[in-house]
Amino acid sequence: MIQIEFIEPSGTTRTVFGRPGWSLMETALRSGVEGIAAECGGVCGCATCHVLIDPAWMDRVGEPNEMEDPLLDLVEREPNSRLSCQVKLRAELEGLVVRVADHQI
Repeated sequence: MIQIEFIEPSGTTRTVFGRPGWSLMETALRSGVEGIAAECGGVCGCATCHVLIDPAWMDRVGEPNEMEDPLLDLVEREPNSRLSCQVKLRAELEGLVVRVADHQI
């Protein structure tokens, strides 16, 4: 299991655990993290799972992919914005810190 620290829009920090290969979105939904709507179910068809990756982790998480990039233009995009459905858990993300965006579209 991989430990992820989510900071909910309220400021509450929730430490959760996900399996390698799960997305951040799946992990958040299964763990009851608040603020992620995930209206498309994780197929990169909306932007309702917008999160902000802690800047210290961006190199390990990586940049948005070509499907995700235009969807991020629909939200209040930051340099560290990602759609949580597109970030897959892997061992090198152990301890990742993620802030759920205050507003989902």
